[in-house]
Amino acid sequence: MTRGSFTRERNLAVALLLLLPSLPFSFSGNINNNKSRFSRERDRSFYRDGMSSDKAPNPIAASAAASPTNASSNTTTGGGGSTAVANANVSLHPGVESCKGINGLDKLVLHDPRGSSAEVYLYGAHVTSWKNDHGEELLFVSSKAIFKPPKAIRGGIPLCFPQFSNLGPLDAHGFARNRFWSIDSDPSPFPTNSPNKVSVDLILKPTEEDMKTWPHSYEFRLRVALGPGGDLTLISRIRNTNTDGKPFTFTFAYHTYFAVSDISEVRVEGLETLDYLDNLQSRKRCTEQGDAITFESEVDKIYLSTPTKIAILDHEKKRTFVIRKDGLPDAVVWNPWDKKAKALTDFGDDEYKHMLCVEAAAIEKPITLKPGEEWRGRQELSAVPSSYCSGQLDPRKVLQGS
Repeated sequence: MTRGSFTRERNLAVALLLLLPSLPFSFSGNINNNKSRFSRERDRSFYRDGMSSDKAPNPIAASAAASPTNASSNTTTGGGGSTAVANANVSLHPGVESCKGINGLDKLVLHDPRGSSAEVYLYGAHVTSWKNDHGEELLFVSSKAIFKPPKAIRGGIPLCFPQFSNLGPLDAHGFARNRFWSIDSDPSPFPTNSPNKVSVDLILKPTEEDMKTWPHSYEFRLRVALGPGGDLTLISRIRNTNTDGKPFTFTFAYHTYFAVSDISEVRVEGLETLDYLDNLQSRKRCTEQGDAITFESEVDKIYLSTPTKIAILDHEKKRTFVIRKDGLPDAVVWNPWDKKAKALTDFGDDEYKHMLCVEAAAIEKPITLKPGEEWRGRQELSAVPSSYCSGQLDPRKVLQGS
């Protein structure tokens, strides 16, 4: 095969990846409070990956049975003053290693036999590393990140719950990202059609201090899984366990920081012509006009009713990140640029050039759960090589040979 034909084949492969329907990750975008739908959905495990059906699971379901108890609680009060200890009585997946991270914080390292890896700190259930089989880091973590509670870690994949940004009375982005989580001793099993995934399950329950500021009982279960192809999947399940009959409402985001070569050489596809809220203009509602999103200055936008698949194309790295999501209708795109970067104490002055946040989220329409109901939100990340060059970034153009 000649080099030219190889390049065309590779472009075609990447284009097909971006264009093929993503059946397991489609969703209606609606919150269904029909009890019979709950009854049907609760018997279908969300962890089956949806590969056998082209119907999206309802992101909210109710459970008739009591929730399994979590492992010994390692959460701390008031943002965490003590160090969490990995549950000694919990059996980890053979591909998961428990060890100490920065400042002695406990972390779990997931290893795939082919060479890819991921790291998750129990503090915040925070994914801080995702490497491909060549050992290349795919997530951005600031060199000035502060790994010391109660400060949230700058970079990786922070979990924003029960509040995104300052859209509510709580501290920005809520408290899940600066609480100590426990290893879940009784997680749902993985489906038989994905036996090669390395995974870890974590759980968070409210502390007494949390109840003072957000007086609701809940269980937040998170599964982090690393696939044999190096794909990284995060599945969140949030259940209302209030005993007083009261519902609660929340917003949510996977605040993912992607590592990029040069922000000026990056573009985001899949959000064209969509409405967005511009946080730089007091959340003014606008419509995206460009063929793709490129970066020349600060960007902070919440795109609404987004597709289940979004692509980040890094021209210099010849790499494409693909985000697949379910139960998360919105997408936040953020880069602080130079002025704001200099104002952040845990962010390097020039680090904005090498990061981009594209965040699967549920923001515009907050999620409301009645007691016993459960919401599910899933994000799968993959990184594929691409040989796109200027003028060929649109997969449709590649398919058409133009």
